[in-house]
Amino acid sequence: GMQIFIRCNWRTQMKDSVFLSYPKPYLEKQKQFIEKVVSYLENRGLQPRTLGVTDYDMDAPLTAIRKLMLESNGLVTIAFRRSLIKQGTGKPISDIGEEEYDLSNKWLTSPYCQIEPAMAFQLGLPVLILREKGVIAEGILEKGVLGVYMPEFDLNCNLDDYFKSKEWIQIIQKWEGYVRKVVDNKGKPPMLY
Repeated sequence: GMQIFIRCNWRTQMKDSVFLSYPKPYLEKQKQFIEKVVSYLENRGLQPRTLGVTDYDMDAPLTAIRKLMLESNGLVTIAFRRSLIKQGTGKPISDIGEEEYDLSNKWLTSPYCQIEPAMAFQLGLPVLILREKGVIAEGILEKGVLGVYMPEFDLNCNLDDYFKSKEWIQIIQKWEGYVRKVVDNKGKPPMLY
């Protein structure tokens, strides 16, 4: 009887690692958003890991990211606003008739919000991208480019309401289902035939 008790207890202690990536918050609301995502994941038995926060590594950033990803079962990227383009133009003064477009008052996030999901995708990990309102939806942040798509979030809204919304719950649970599959599949031997 004792042995079984210890074994069950041990299992509940083991949390499945997921890679949580985001640019370092520079606003209080961004910090709160991260805290809410972290506590949501932890309550679901997942262990969010972030380079430079939970994991430190002396290697070059991409090597360190790759190592941490290989130990993870999924990735959540939070594409926070970081750089504001006060005045800008895309494809200015094209000499082959390309349409120029306005980039004024748009936001860029960290390039790592592009790099890390692409790396996770390459490894076959489930990817969930959360994009802050106003951040340009280009590259991997574009709708439908990759895996599970999450509509942009607005930090001016009530965060508690957001994390109780149907939208958030449906999408995070879909992603979580894929993560559980990865955990199960990692435990199986490679198929030889």
